[in-house]
Parts: sequence; structure tokens; C-alpha cells
Amino acid sequence: MTFPERHAHLRDLVAELGREAPGPMSGFARLHASSVTDGELAPKVKELMALAIAIAIHCEDCIVYHVHDALAAGASRKEVAETIGVAVMMGGGPAAVYGAQALEAAGEFAAGS
Repeated sequence: MTFPERHAHLRDLVAELGREAPGPMSGFARLHASSVTDGELAPKVKELMALAIAIAIHCEDCIVYHVHDALAAGASRKEVAETIGVAVMMGGGPAAVYGAQALEAAGEFAAGS
């Protein structure tokens, strides 16, 4: 499954969860939306921060979401690569492996644009 296909699949799964558990999921959706809105930091920067954290904590599906959303917010592949570098600094060897997956996802999402 490609990363764009995985993103679509995850989006469907989260939507299903939202129908089954609307209270917590609507609260999470509001938290997410308010966290990445434009403020002192641009949404692109916030998504790159979320990507770095996703890599450092080894959340594969979070990587898929935040690579997609960072690119959608205007991040370049080079910005994603620099973000991966920061995540590897913070997360060590395991973060390097997850970072490589994030870079692959960025390529697949960019190819689909």
C-alpha cells in the first residue's frame, strides 16, 4: 500500500471511529484544528513539528498524516528532510528508520500531486 493509499485508509478508519465515539473524537478534532491554525507559528511549521514528534515517538500512522498535512500546508521536501534530521537528533537510531519512511511518504505524496 502506498503512503497516499494508507492516508486515505487511515482517514476512513478515523471517520468510522468518529461515528462510533463522537464525543472524544470531536474533541480531538477540535484540539487538532486549533493547534495547527495560523498564529505566531505558521501551520506549516506546526505540522513539521508534529512530524518530528511522530518520528521521535515512532508513530507510523502519525507520520503518514503529518507528512501529508505538512506538504499540504506548503512544506517542501527539503523542509521535511530537515525536520527528519531534528527528529533523528532527538530520537536516535529508531528515529532514523522512521525518518526514512517519512521521506519516502513525502516522495509518494508529491508524486500524486
